[in-house]
Amino acid sequence: MNRFKASKFKNTTPKIPKKDEWISDVRAGSAASCGNHIKSSCSLIAFNTEQGGGGVLGLVSLDNGNEGKRSVSQLHCHADLVTDFDFSPFDDFLLATCSADETVKVWRLPESGQTVPSSPGVTLSPGGGRVENVLFHPTADGVLATSAGRVATVWDAAQQSQLAALEDHGDQIQSLSWKQDGSLIATSCKDKKLRIFDPRAQLTAVQNAQGLQNNKDSRVIWIGDTDNVLCAGFNQMREREVRVWDARKMGSSVGSVSLDTSPGTLIPLFDPDTGLLVLAGMGDCVMHCFEVTASQPVLSQVSQCLTEAATRGIAMVPKLAVDVTSCEVVRVLQLTDSFIVPVSYSVPRKSGQDFHGDLYPDTPGDSPALPAEEWWSGGNKQVKKVSLDPAKRPIRSFSSAVIPCSMGGAKPEPTNQPTKKELPIEKNRKEEDASGHSSSSSSLTSPTTPSSLVQSPSTPSEPSSGLGTSCSQRSLQNILGPSSKLRHTQSLVLHRDTHITNLKGLNLTTPGECDGFCVNSKRVAVPLASAGGQIAVLELSQPGRLPDSAIPTIQNGVAVADFSWDPFEPRRLAVAGEDAKIRVWLVPEGGLKETISEPQCILQGHTEKIYSVKFHPLASGIIASSSYDLTVRLWDLGSGQEVRVLHGHQDQIFSLAWSPDGQFLATVSKDRKVRIYDPRKSTEPTQEGPGPEGARGARLVWVCAGKYLLVSGFDSRSERQIYLYAVGSLSSGPLATVSTDVSPSTLIPFYDEDTSTAFLTGKGDTRVYVYEITPESPHFLECSSFNSSDPHKAFSFLPKLECDVREVEFAKALRLSKTSIEPVVFRAPRVKKEYFQDDLFPETAVWWEPALSASAWLSGSNGQHRKISLQPKGMTPVSEAPKEAPVRKYAPSSVYLEEKSDEQKKDELLSAMVAKLGNREDPLPQESFEGVDDDEWDD
Repeated sequence: MNRFKASKFKNTTPKIPKKDEWISDVRAGSAASCGNHIKSSCSLIAFNTEQGGGGVLGLVSLDNGNEGKRSVSQLHCHADLVTDFDFSPFDDFLLATCSADETVKVWRLPESGQTVPSSPGVTLSPGGGRVENVLFHPTADGVLATSAGRVATVWDAAQQSQLAALEDHGDQIQSLSWKQDGSLIATSCKDKKLRIFDPRAQLTAVQNAQGLQNNKDSRVIWIGDTDNVLCAGFNQMREREVRVWDARKMGSSVGSVSLDTSPGTLIPLFDPDTGLLVLAGMGDCVMHCFEVTASQPVLSQVSQCLTEAATRGIAMVPKLAVDVTSCEVVRVLQLTDSFIVPVSYSVPRKSGQDFHGDLYPDTPGDSPALPAEEWWSGGNKQVKKVSLDPAKRPIRSFSSAVIPCSMGGAKPEPTNQPTKKELPIEKNRKEEDASGHSSSSSSLTSPTTPSSLVQSPSTPSEPSSGLGTSCSQRSLQNILGPSSKLRHTQSLVLHRDTHITNLKGLNLTTPGECDGFCVNSKRVAVPLASAGGQIAVLELSQPGRLPDSAIPTIQNGVAVADFSWDPFEPRRLAVAGEDAKIRVWLVPEGGLKETISEPQCILQGHTEKIYSVKFHPLASGIIASSSYDLTVRLWDLGSGQEVRVLHGHQDQIFSLAWSPDGQFLATVSKDRKVRIYDPRKSTEPTQEGPGPEGARGARLVWVCAGKYLLVSGFDSRSERQIYLYAVGSLSSGPLATVSTDVSPSTLIPFYDEDTSTAFLTGKGDTRVYVYEITPESPHFLECSSFNSSDPHKAFSFLPKLECDVREVEFAKALRLSKTSIEPVVFRAPRVKKEYFQDDLFPETAVWWEPALSASAWLSGSNGQHRKISLQPKGMTPVSEAPKEAPVRKYAPSSVYLEEKSDEQKKDELLSAMVAKLGNREDPLPQESFEGVDDDEWDD
């Protein structure tokens, strides 16, 4: 008898395709975590990126489509590094993520061409610090296992409830693995032990063994449906080693193999149908393939695959997605710095187009064997297996109950009111309040309506602008609620001729309370990274490429904390420094021609570093500043003296803002409070209310003629939120809340009073959110946002006079990138652009002229700006445009539906023929022809 066994897969060959078949536009992250950094379902690929501090995942389709091009989208999922993630084995578009921000989130991802969600469907908080691992159950729908610190936790994700906490670990857990039948779970730990748990029977390990002899990162996986587990890590000699144990008797390993002394963590991937094990090390340029068998030798080397670039992560494509027509048995995705490289392992066969059943045994399908409740109560069932034969393969149709496909975003709280999908139109009309609607991906919530914003049906009336609202549209508005007249806002970057380019040495680490750069109608101030707190001042009237040589700057002397232009003197710049001083600089007429180092004056009074500095909106020469000494101080530039000190803050002051009439000052701070001061009457707050729960940062601005406060911040799960407060009832909390996305940067708001539009974006973002703010519910009406291909370092808006009203520009901003400053305009699409759109451009305040002096304001006087019209000469307001009579393009339906008798139809047909032939009395052409003589017919 031949003692050497024959294997169908001993000649399995890896193949790397041509470079044009790789997935490009990948910016892989290199942060250390216990995850594989890339995972795949049968439809999507998710991978770690370096953007958003590691809190962003890249998403790309697994199928290259008809044109062979795949676009990479981004999922902003956590406020800190994404440590691990996993696709559901039963739902291609259900993704679970975990992060160093100590949360676990479950997402319903879109199909190709749809919008990426901005909020998760489920959020779990295991506690115990950074969450390192997350893994779906192999047989039950919605069961998750996570690890954080020394505790592994089993969850029912659909119910958002914890099922078991496995605490029997001596150090940090490094990896998790479910057995294929879902009955047991294995863990590897930094204490060098390998443990087996039965979470439904007991919370302590049922088996444990001394695993690998080194506490460096290790990984554990089950060998299919057998009782063997495999652990990959390092031995005492710091060699990378793979060992296999029998979970029933873990006294010693049943097989092992040593590879090399490379320092990269080994990631094992196992295919139970073929018994093939693929090993790749982080930072390696080689992949090892072994065959795992029940008899000795347990591990047999099959092949090695040399790759072009170092490995940043590795994933195995699900078996249901392999190409059986080319005898592909395993496909691995290698994540590199710039590409995702598919590596195909195929068995060479002569007839590659036929289905080879001996290579493809039936494999577990995509329908779960049982729900989470049944599994937790003790049920054990196997996932029904399906054939990989294309002629017999069933249609994939399962959708997980964790997040139904119809929801996509955040999971609503239980409610007795039926969802909007369940309500027919007739029933909607009878409801006292209609359910809210938004075409965006943001989720809207308010204190009184946890699952959605309730809207009252309304039909806003607007002056005619060439975009008339039909009766059917008005009926739709009655059903779905109000929408913004700016909902179709068009935003674009202006031509390169208007850009300022070749910026060098920018300071990209300004404090979170600073906007990053500031602009006025004449010039822009940009902080530089060079020593001495240098600030470049660039003239907007001189766009183009900056010289390669050094440019003149303001030498502030200390690092810049914040800075602001005087609204009434475009040459005056107030700069707050980290030395607790405010230096006021005066730029020469025509701009900086040489470096200046002597300020106009220095304001000194704070005892610690200053957060922010803001000029008064009406009174000339009044400045407010906030500091680490937890005070807000008011200054009179005329005298150079401190005139008020406001108290009442218990922690860091994130932001301050003057009211439009200049009478009040609002602040938001780290002690989770929003405060309003009347600084001329009291040094203590006159009102106080609850602020954002998160402590990462916040901003605020007055809106709707100073009757409301818009606050941006973070919730307890580090998701970015926008809140709206009524100034008269601050203590009651926010009237409405909008959830945007997950990102570490604070949203910086800008408000346009003329259109009641708020623009919000953060440093490092690629998107600017646009909302129309209304005093009536739902308060936030989302408009089309601005998106850029690369992150901006800062975003600042120009005065309203800089807008081209002939092009219906209602806002204009400057976008600071790493090397340039680019103008961005926001336009409302209108048909009758030859008319002045007076519904969008009411009279605007002349805010560049002071309404009163500093001494008058301090003595108790109030004022207001005069207003001017933005209407250009020669343009007629659209409200006065002549009304055009509607022109019927087609004959009325009665013409086509009129019944005609047979005689009428005959008469019409005859008349048409006669008209076509013309006058019947005209001679026929042949009558003018000449004949021949009779004798000419003879021969």
